Amino acid sequence: MYFQRLPLVGFLTTALGLSWNTSSSSASSPTITSPTPNECPTGPALPTNPHLSNGLALTPPMGWSSWNQFGDQIDEILIRDTIQTMASNGLKDAGYVFVNLDDGWQRYKGNRSANPLEADPVKFPSGIKALADFAHAHGFKLGIYSGPGQSTCAGYTGSEGHEDEDAAMFASWGIDHLKYDSCCSHEHAPKSEVQKIVLKMSKALLAQSHPIVYHACHCGWADIWEWAADEGANQWRIGQDISDEFNYPGNREKYYFDVLDMLDRGNELVKYSGPGHWNDYDMLIVGLNGNSSQLVGTGASNIEYRTHFSMWAMVASPLLIGSDVRTLDTYSLQTLTNKEVIEVSQDPLGNAAETVGVGEEAGGDLQVYAKEMLDGSYAVALLNRGSFTAEMSISPRRDLTMPWDQYRLRDLWKHKEGTYDVPYTTEVMPHEAKVLRLWQVQANASMCFFQ
Repeated sequence: MYFQRLPLVGFLTTALGLSWNTSSSSASSPTITSPTPNECPTGPALPTNPHLSNGLALTPPMGWSSWNQFGDQIDEILIRDTIQTMASNGLKDAGYVFVNLDDGWQRYKGNRSANPLEADPVKFPSGIKALADFAHAHGFKLGIYSGPGQSTCAGYTGSEGHEDEDAAMFASWGIDHLKYDSCCSHEHAPKSEVQKIVLKMSKALLAQSHPIVYHACHCGWADIWEWAADEGANQWRIGQDISDEFNYPGNREKYYFDVLDMLDRGNELVKYSGPGHWNDYDMLIVGLNGNSSQLVGTGASNIEYRTHFSMWAMVASPLLIGSDVRTLDTYSLQTLTNKEVIEVSQDPLGNAAETVGVGEEAGGDLQVYAKEMLDGSYAVALLNRGSFTAEMSISPRRDLTMPWDQYRLRDLWKHKEGTYDVPYTTEVMPHEAKVLRLWQVQANASMCFFQ
């Protein structure tokens, strides 16, 4: 099969390319070994603009957000139940610590000029501070939502003209994450105006003694990835809302992006992502199963949801669950709590994988993503976007252009590994992503061990 090697930009220190073939030969039988890092780290990169950096989110934020499943139908009972469930079902232990209220926590609908910004006393009778205290007591962080307009996307009071006041209020409540949504109020505003409103809230948050992760949400408009990090944002959406499906022809309703749409959109934006400032591919759809109250789409298969999760980890997108964690089935929970794949997401080096190879004879449906990890290993995803099972192979010397005579390869979903001196070949099902991690094997090499 003809393989097109794509040029690399940004994060890789060595030229990288991967390939596959359609022969029937397979790799030699593996020898099972224990994973041991073989190169010493140099430390993570710093955020781009230290003058407007809050020093937070040095790895992509992980947690849960209320909107996709519940819309504005949220209350403190739901949030407390969510926190307690995540504490008991393994999600907190896996790293999901943000519990974020989206639109609908506010008391009033209508313009801010006519209403104050305060919590709905029916939905949240104990108040937001008490909820934040509850989250903190269980080892979580609490997030909240607002926007720079007179009203928000769901019609509740916004923060226009009250940025300093609202930032101080959020900090006094113990809020740890702010989603600041300008998509509805400033959809058609020029870039310069969007920059001003993002910067205004950024400075208001930085003035507080309590640290707050800042999500500047503008649906991928106004080239937000080019400037948001310099204005103190920790994450920003690269596209419009995700739909609950893996691949739909075009954009549903000329707006929603499916999983593959989001991946394609992010391929040219890798250089803007890194420790403290992340390209946000939107919330995880794992577990929605076509039952979202807010998103279009008929759902995806288990393997498609798992591929979606794998690729969000590879590209270092924030991992914010959008489904009801109280009703997740076993397969979905196992997908979301795979600690080896989460390690790929949370690697301190902060690289985002990029497309490094495309199978031309397969019509571009076979793709390879890769990124270098802090310990010198490489995380690789073999993605089959097509409708037929495909055989794909990789070789560090041939495809990564790395002079590795022997290498250790681990399949992060099968949790199996082996040491090889020949190309590794595997079958990849339709809409599946094999996620692999490769280390060089060196004789008598000194090792760096991590706590």
